[in-house]
Amino acid sequence: MSTVQRIAKNTSVLLAAQVAGYLLAFFYMMYTARYLGAAGFGILSFALAFTGIFAVFGDLGLRPLTVREVARDKSLAPKYLANVSLMKIILVAVTFGLIALTINLMGYPEETIKVVYLLALFVIFQAFAQMFYSIFQAFERMEYQAIGQMLNAALILSGVTIAIKHGFSVVGFASLYVIASIIVLGYSFTVMKLKFSNPVPASAVKIMEFDWSFWEPTIKEALPFGLASIFISIYYWIDTVMLSLMQGSEVVGWYNAAYRLIIVLLALPSMYFLSIFPVTSRFYKSSEESLKFAHERTLKYMTIIAIPLGVGTTLLADKIILVIFGIEYIPAIIALQILIWSLVFIFISVNSTNLLYSINKQRFVMKVTAVCAVANIALNLFLIPRYSYVGASIATVATECIAFCLIFYWISRSEYKLSSRSLLRTTSKVIIASLIMGMFIKYFTHTSLLALVPLSVILYFGIFYALRGLDKADILIFRSLIRKG
Repeated sequence: MSTVQRIAKNTSVLLAAQVAGYLLAFFYMMYTARYLGAAGFGILSFALAFTGIFAVFGDLGLRPLTVREVARDKSLAPKYLANVSLMKIILVAVTFGLIALTINLMGYPEETIKVVYLLALFVIFQAFAQMFYSIFQAFERMEYQAIGQMLNAALILSGVTIAIKHGFSVVGFASLYVIASIIVLGYSFTVMKLKFSNPVPASAVKIMEFDWSFWEPTIKEALPFGLASIFISIYYWIDTVMLSLMQGSEVVGWYNAAYRLIIVLLALPSMYFLSIFPVTSRFYKSSEESLKFAHERTLKYMTIIAIPLGVGTTLLADKIILVIFGIEYIPAIIALQILIWSLVFIFISVNSTNLLYSINKQRFVMKVTAVCAVANIALNLFLIPRYSYVGASIATVATECIAFCLIFYWISRSEYKLSSRSLLRTTSKVIIASLIMGMFIKYFTHTSLLALVPLSVILYFGIFYALRGLDKADILIFRSLIRKG
C-alpha cells in the first residue's frame, strides 16, 4: 500500500468512525440540551470545560511523543507503553487532586461540584485509553481507535435515552460519561492484549519494559508537547469557565450549543492530523521532499474545505440552531455565526502545526500556544463583561487568528515555505466558488436544510472544478486513492 493510500485509508477509517461517533454525539448532545434546558446544559458544559482544562495534566505531552517516536522505531513500543503507563498513574492522581481543590475553592453549588467530580473520573479513564490509542496510531492501526470512539458515543447515547426516560438530573447525565469511559478503557486494554502482545509479528509490542533512566529524558522531550496542550486547553475551554463565573449557567448553555457544534466539525482536521502525523514524522528522517509535498497538498485541501464551510454555516446558522436545539437556544445563532470562523483558521493551520511537530519544533508550538492562551484570557476579560457570550465568541476567533498568523509567519521564513503564487491562486478560486455558493444559499434560503446543504456542496465543488482548482498532482493523488494498494 502506497503512503498516499495508507494516509487515505487511516483518514477515511478515522473520519468514517468520527462521523458516526459525532452523529451519535450529535443526538445525545441535542437530547441532553433539550431535556436539561439551557441552565442544566450550561452546568454540564461548564464541568466538561473545567475538567478539560485539567485533562492535559494527565498526559503532559506523552501521547504525541509516543506516537512520533514509536512511528519512527516500532521496537520502542514496549518501553514507551510500560513507562508511560506508570507515569500516567502519578499524573492522573495529581490531576484529580487539582480538580477537586480548585472547584471547591471556587465556591460552586454542591450539584455543580458533584458533576465536576464525575467528569474528573471520566478524564482519568480517558487518559489511559488515550495511552493505548497512541500505540494504535504509531502502528497506523487507526481502526481500533475508531471503534473505541464510536463505542464511547454509542454508550453515552444509550445512557442519555435511559436517563431521559427515568428523569435523571444533571448529575445522572454526568455519570454516563464515567460509565462509558470505563467500558472503552476495557475495550482498549483488550485490543492491546490481543493484537499487540505475544505472540505477534516482530514489529508489534512484545513485552513491557520498565526503564527508570528513560523517565527524565522522556519527560523533558514530552514537556513542550504538554505545555502546548495546556495552553491550547486554556484557550479552548477558559471562555466557558469565565462565562460561568461572570454570566451564569444559562448563558453558558447558549454559548456551548454553538461551541459543541464547532467541536463536532473539528473531526476532519483532527482525524487527518492523527493519520498523517506518524507518516510525516518518518518523512522528516527519510524524505524532506515528501514532507514538503505532504505539507503543500494538505494546506490546499484544508483551504478548499474550510472557507466554504465558514460561508455556509454563517448563512445557515439560524436553521441549524433551531432544528437541533429548538427555540430556547435562539441566542446561540450569533455565537455559531462567529465561532465558525475560528474553525476556518484551525482547518488551515492544523497542517502547519503537524509539520512543526514532525520536525521536532514542538517548543515553538508551545510558545505560540502560550501567547494565544494569554491573549484569549485578556480578550475574554475585556469582552465578556461588555458583550457576554458574543464577546467570548469574538475572543475565540481572534485567538485562532493569532495562532494562524504566528505559525504561518514561521513557515514562510523556513525551508518549508510555500509558493505565494500557488497559494493565492488556490485561495482566490476557493473564495469565488464560496461566494457563488453563498448567493445560492441566500436565494434559496427558505428551502429545507436537508436539501439546501447537499445542493450547496455540489454547486461549490462543481464551480471550483470548473475554475480548474485541481491540478495534475491532485488528479494523480485521487487516482491513487481508488487504485488497489
